[in-house]
Amino acid sequence: LRNPPVLILDEATSALDTESERLVQNAINRLIENRTALVVAHRLSTILHADNILVLEDGRVTERGKHDELLEMGGRYKYLYDIQFGAATAAENGGGNIPEA
Repeated sequence: LRNPPVLILDEATSALDTESERLVQNAINRLIENRTALVVAHRLSTILHADNILVLEDGRVTERGKHDELLEMGGRYKYLYDIQFGAATAAENGGGNIPEA
């Protein structure tokens, strides 16, 4: 890439294992500094530090905000976050019953 003022990333880390995702995400974070980036992602780890997160359902924006704001709303974003990070968060906080798959 030359040095685009706008960068569009569509599921840039979706096919990566956890370690590779972390390395690629670190590189992406450096790449998007001081520019506009549109990041399409299902893995929330990709967008946790975004300035503005839009949640789309059926092609419509249903929620908008920063990570912490969206968690406080208790809507779809929080639901998805709990699915993706809930088991890890519960384990870090001393347990809770984590259902087995």
